[in-house]
Amino acid sequence: MTLKLCVAQLNFIVGDMPGNAQKIITAARTAYADGARLLLTPELSLCGYAAEDLYLRPSFVSACGEAVETVASALADLKGMVVVLGHPSGGDSRTKSVSVQRRHNAASVISEGRILETYAKRELPNYQVFDERRYFTPGQGVCVFQAGEGADRISVGLLICEDAWFDEPALLAKEAGAELLAVINASPFHLGKGGERIERMAERARAVGLPLVYAHLVGGQDEVVFDGGSFCVNADGALTGRAPSFKENLFTVQAERASAAIELVATMAPERSLDAELWDALVLGLRDYVGKNGFPGVLLGLSGGIDSALVLALAVDALGKDRVRTVMMPSPYTADISWIDARDMAARMGVQYDEISILPEFEAFKASLKPHFAGRAEDTTEENIQARIRGTLLMALSNKFGSIVVTTGNKSEMATGYCTLYGDMAGGFAVIKDLAKTTVFRLCRWRNANDPNGTGASPIPERIITRPPSAELRPDQTDQDSLPDYAVLDAIIEAYMENDARVEDIIAAGHAKADVDKVVRLLKINEYKRRQAPIGIRVTHRSFGKDWRYPVTSKFWA
Repeated sequence: MTLKLCVAQLNFIVGDMPGNAQKIITAARTAYADGARLLLTPELSLCGYAAEDLYLRPSFVSACGEAVETVASALADLKGMVVVLGHPSGGDSRTKSVSVQRRHNAASVISEGRILETYAKRELPNYQVFDERRYFTPGQGVCVFQAGEGADRISVGLLICEDAWFDEPALLAKEAGAELLAVINASPFHLGKGGERIERMAERARAVGLPLVYAHLVGGQDEVVFDGGSFCVNADGALTGRAPSFKENLFTVQAERASAAIELVATMAPERSLDAELWDALVLGLRDYVGKNGFPGVLLGLSGGIDSALVLALAVDALGKDRVRTVMMPSPYTADISWIDARDMAARMGVQYDEISILPEFEAFKASLKPHFAGRAEDTTEENIQARIRGTLLMALSNKFGSIVVTTGNKSEMATGYCTLYGDMAGGFAVIKDLAKTTVFRLCRWRNANDPNGTGASPIPERIITRPPSAELRPDQTDQDSLPDYAVLDAIIEAYMENDARVEDIIAAGHAKADVDKVVRLLKINEYKRRQAPIGIRVTHRSFGKDWRYPVTSKFWA
């Protein structure tokens, strides 16, 4: 016997229940015409993931319930078709003195116009970007349903994401008669997460002795990106199929009964390098943030430096050259090679390029402040004035033409405060906010060697990559005048900020005490800046965003 099932690896929009429902209806009809009799949609697919405090609004949960009914009714004519829909369920049960939360992260099993079962997620994650215990109550039940007809019928145990990372939910499903585990997911991307998922699901399959299908979400939602890459493993943990990553896909799996066991067969998308996945995550995150929020395009300050060069290449790959505008804003300290390289890259990418000197505004600011600054030498104050003039010009263009300003600061700068509040931090979306400077260099070289989106090879002039980085806000300035070498800096940031290493352990690992103390001090005193920074795309397991919730006012940094 054979059951054909389909994973609807789709890109949904949070809060667009009618649009999301229609995508699922279309996918179900397409899959049915192709012979599938089971369609799996990702976790919370009907409302999008994650809807955050929208889950607390009764009207939101009610609209999701109506969308379930809409999908069920629209697919009533598909005889023998079973569809699994992810959605929130329930609401608040109130007495005179207390409100009891009864919402669930749920999934309904529908067939021929009826809701057969609704399952509530048992294991609620509350770490990294996850905050599900704020919104949902853990479920207590088990869901095993039948899919297929006649001799092709299989008992399917339904799990939702985190359920499959623990023993009990899968074991209970097996005890209830499941022959196959269907796991629906919304698991945010970070580097290395795809391999970790496969490894953990293979462990789960081996532990319970059942094959497993992992149905995953794809798309960008604010600071997180979902990478798709749905897959299936057999009961022995062997990977037998994988969908492409970072794109929508109707991933078909054949469940075949070989004697008493079920074996899964599917196509295998090729394994990809970490840098290729990183590039696609940034491209998808930017494309969806711009598209889902209705911006006509983006604009950015193009300095001739490596960070803005990388952001430009990403923006063109994400949106196309006609939706990207660049502005070079030279100051008295801008080197000639910065002009040349900025013009060169803009020409290679085919984007609109403008030049606006900030010299008149800079001189006007200095003149206005001269009597108040009398007797004081120029310092970072004048450097920050230049950055703030540029931020004001970019935001003015954004206001006038509607395109969103994308900032060009990286994680190393965000960590140490090597950025200007209301200056280069001004904007709506921070594309490379979670990339260490060393990763910026590596990714630029990767992009010059690859053309993943057909926008042209070698977009970044070599000199931009090889010249010493500089903010060019004073004569002969380089980043290393103020910061340790980036290889040292990024290693300390990774150890302390991403991996919670103690200061003494970082020093014991071989880093100079002066460097460690300086970086940790900079991390501490610049928390107030990060609180005011635009959101950006998360690509590591700990970013400056929902992963990092440190107090601004604190004396503890050890």
